[in-house]
Amino acid sequence: MSETSSGQFLPVMETFYTLQGEGYHAGVPAYFIRVGGCDVGCVWCDVKESWDASKHPVSDVEVLARNVDASGARVCVVTGGEPAMYNLEPLTRALRHHGIRTHIETSGVYPVTGDWDWITFSPKKFKAPYESIYQLADELKVIVFHPSDLSWAEEHAAKVSPECMLFLQAEWDKKERSYPLILEYIGKNPQWRLSMQVHKYLGVD
Repeated sequence: MSETSSGQFLPVMETFYTLQGEGYHAGVPAYFIRVGGCDVGCVWCDVKESWDASKHPVSDVEVLARNVDASGARVCVVTGGEPAMYNLEPLTRALRHHGIRTHIETSGVYPVTGDWDWITFSPKKFKAPYESIYQLADELKVIVFHPSDLSWAEEHAAKVSPECMLFLQAEWDKKERSYPLILEYIGKNPQWRLSMQVHKYLGVD
């Protein structure tokens, strides 16, 4: 049995306290836990160094939760990599013990475990998501790398719950080309909102 199989310990690439830069909670102060390990393989991923879990130190989730609490943050965003590769029940239990809101960002390619206040589902073309994610998602965030991603986004929007918030976000390196497409599309399809990576414009984590 591996050290991380129970979920009490997780490989962690980095942790930091900053502002949420994307999606529905943009501008909200949040403590980020970036979990190592991902097998989705997005060609445009900006944290490819997170993919190999073996390169990142293993941390006790109780210590992680105490660090979140000590920072003063009231929201913790668990991201990756692909955090749903692991059993996240122990982590969310520890965070809730300290009164911390639990948010996760996932591609949905593994079943989501844990007790979450907010689930951001960001599907990727490189690996299909589990069907169970659609009714769990509070927010659907689709990265627009190519114009065809707009119609692909609608395929996923048709499966989420009516309450799920819908966001389109330009892939950072293609943003100058993608923003006009996204803005025109949202104008014609106002159920969608624009997600911008505000943290990158501000030069913060």
